Amino acid sequence: MNPAVTAVESAVPPPPLDPAYRVLLVEDDPGDALLVEELLLDTGLEHSLTWQQTLGAAVQHLSANGADCVLLDLNLPDATGMSALRTLQTLRPETAVIVLTGLDESRAGALAVANGAQDYLVKGRVSPDLLTRVVRYAVHRKQAERAAAELRENRLRAHENTRLERGLLPTPLLRGSPVTAATRYLPGRERALLGGDFLDVVRTPDGTVHAVIGDVSGHGPDEAALGVCLRITWRALTLGGHRGADLLGLLEEVLVAERAPADNFATCAIVELRHEQRELTVHLAGHHPPLLLVDGTARELHGAYGLALGIAPGLGDWQPTRHTVPADSGLLLYTDGLIEGHAGGSAGARRLGTPGLIDLIDAADGATDDQLLTQLVDRARTLNAGRHSDDMALLQIRWP
Repeated sequence: MNPAVTAVESAVPPPPLDPAYRVLLVEDDPGDALLVEELLLDTGLEHSLTWQQTLGAAVQHLSANGADCVLLDLNLPDATGMSALRTLQTLRPETAVIVLTGLDESRAGALAVANGAQDYLVKGRVSPDLLTRVVRYAVHRKQAERAAAELRENRLRAHENTRLERGLLPTPLLRGSPVTAATRYLPGRERALLGGDFLDVVRTPDGTVHAVIGDVSGHGPDEAALGVCLRITWRALTLGGHRGADLLGLLEEVLVAERAPADNFATCAIVELRHEQRELTVHLAGHHPPLLLVDGTARELHGAYGLALGIAPGLGDWQPTRHTVPADSGLLLYTDGLIEGHAGGSAGARRLGTPGLIDLIDAADGATDDQLLTQLVDRARTLNAGRHSDDMALLQIRWP
């Protein structure tokens, strides 16, 4: 057998579902190498065999070509014992390794298995049937180990992402205020806690309650990250004293700096509530007006529309709209995921829309807070029947 890289194809047809195994033999003894070659031919396994006499040559071959299974002698001219095994495992962790030992080296074989080898064979005591089983099981076992490791890694990553996303969801900051807030957030992406929608509500020292709701165009982790960025920016700027068009302009600057892709934009509605004075100020940047909730009914609070953030940076003209609101009432802010779903019926049925949402509120029998939001989300999703999938965010504010 020539010590140069060779390939030997089995002439015996394989079982119907047996793959072609790429076998690398690392053995410095030509006699032992010839014996392994003949045994592999007798197994009936479809395979290609490459023989290398040193660990260095084996490393070069594995780096360039890979292998499904390595038959490794533990006594090589340039490596002995477990060091050769560790080198191959580090280089190609996905490759199964079967250790070849002498008649008096059975303990070395067991030690190799304890150190990560899939199995070991004693030279001179190997039959074709035994070699067939060992190669098959070693490759399958390594594949199962790698699949289990990837599954564990994916689960850990998913748990970490879930904890991260949960930590980024907003907590209303209303300490000292009689105003209450209730929220619902349903991302359109499967197995996600965050989407491109964002919402928040805070109270400033003068007693004013500020709220925001918005929707970043697109779906995916980039949009979710941008939504979180805009929410946190809004809270910091609001607590820092920025208001109205000035606040929206700064939000737009952040969006333009952080967005990816470069054509992303975001709709946004911000409100300022001075409940003791029964005054409400609304700024709309391409977003739906809020709904005023009074005695179990709802009506839209129309206002001056401005451009969505990022559509034409620097050209937004966001004008305030002021309303007088009754005592003991509420406000519902929402994103279009709630109203763009179907309103029931066949696949060609109309969308729910704002009028349909108002009808759902009227049919809720005076439910408020969490109960109302739960009914709205459940009913809208039932009517839509899975035909439209989008992020959905709702924020309800109530004052005495």
